[in-house]
Amino acid sequence: MAHIKAQTENRQRGFSLIEISIVVLIGTVLTAMAIPALTTTLQGFRTGGDASDINSSIALAKMRAAADFTRARVYIDLSANTFEVDRWSGTAWTLEGGSQSLSHNVTFGYGSNVTTPPSGSGTVAQAPLCYNSGDTATVANTACIVFNSRGIPVDHSGTATATDAVYVTDGTSVYGITVLATGLIQNWRTGANAQHWSSR
Repeated sequence: MAHIKAQTENRQRGFSLIEISIVVLIGTVLTAMAIPALTTTLQGFRTGGDASDINSSIALAKMRAAADFTRARVYIDLSANTFEVDRWSGTAWTLEGGSQSLSHNVTFGYGSNVTTPPSGSGTVAQAPLCYNSGDTATVANTACIVFNSRGIPVDHSGTATATDAVYVTDGTSVYGITVLATGLIQNWRTGANAQHWSSR
């Protein structure tokens, strides 16, 4: 009888308030340590996703130019942080699909990084200014990558360009999408203050 009573008492015994407090404290500390790392990781995914979307738009413009035997471009609004694919109709640039916005806290630019990606032309700069719908004058705070019907990046006059580039940053990392004179599109990544680009 005494043995059964001791077993019953042991089963009813729970955790003390001190033990529960320690577990809650450890959980709180681990959560506080994990949240900044998770936030940084998620921001990195957003920035990388935006760079991938821009890369896809550039590839689409290149294919669109060849398929329609005309010019096509990626029009980037540096102020509004948006980009779109346009096709030359013979008299004006017309929007293909819709305009896309960059993610929260992601902007066009390269921060304080001053080196150029390995495939670059030696200078870090966004692609040249876009021309307006009628193709008669430049538009401030824009950048354009234009392809001719052979998939070669060209400037406004139709002359092949050496290297075009588009950069996006979240303040921690910088992604660069370069387009060589051959039409080869490459993705690069570096830290905002680093000097080393890695191919993506």
